[in-house]
Amino acid sequence: MKTIEELIDQENSFFDVMKEWISESKNQVTLLSPSVDCAQVLMDVQVTTRSILGTLIYHTGGVLIDYGWVRVLGSGNEVFPRNVVSWNKNSNANGLYLIADDVAGGFYAINGGAFPGEVNTIYYWPPDSMEWESLDLKFSDFFGWLLSGDLDTFYEGLRWEGWKKDLENISTDQCVSFYPFLWTDQGGCNTSRRGVVPISEALSLKYDLLSKIQ
Repeated sequence: MKTIEELIDQENSFFDVMKEWISESKNQVTLLSPSVDCAQVLMDVQVTTRSILGTLIYHTGGVLIDYGWVRVLGSGNEVFPRNVVSWNKNSNANGLYLIADDVAGGFYAINGGAFPGEVNTIYYWPPDSMEWESLDLKFSDFFGWLLSGDLDTFYEGLRWEGWKKDLENISTDQCVSFYPFLWTDQGGCNTSRRGVVPISEALSLKYDLLSKIQ
């Protein structure tokens, strides 16, 4: 296990690179200040600040993309109480490492062996499907895509009318629930009944439903 001194590279941190990426991003970005526990979170994850993931954990409490539609986990913050370690300890994502989620109830994770594909690539569990989908991206490329990718096209069919206004009343520990579920033939982002639920509840429910249909 590496020490904190080994994990924090004072000379080659990617923090300046990450800030430059954000300054040039096409999508709206909010960079949250890091938790006082950022060093411990970095220790628990065992990644260095020579990586975008390590830099994000140590230097930020998380990153909110597109007015908070996507929430990328960091070391936690008053605005974003979850951190990447606590969130994964409380999830049932065996073989996956959850690193981000969205307001529609979609989850992003690093493949740690759950799928036969390449490890350390990003998978997405969309709210309108019961199957994880590979994005064929490593974390740094995934983060760059969140900053400047075409999220409107990616989320087509998952954003309801007035979604941006609704974000003002949804915390970073919550997401929207849809009934009928979006993964059913009857579901639709503009036709299903929408509610706001804890993101942990949405994840647990989806795993529970998945276990019953397999």
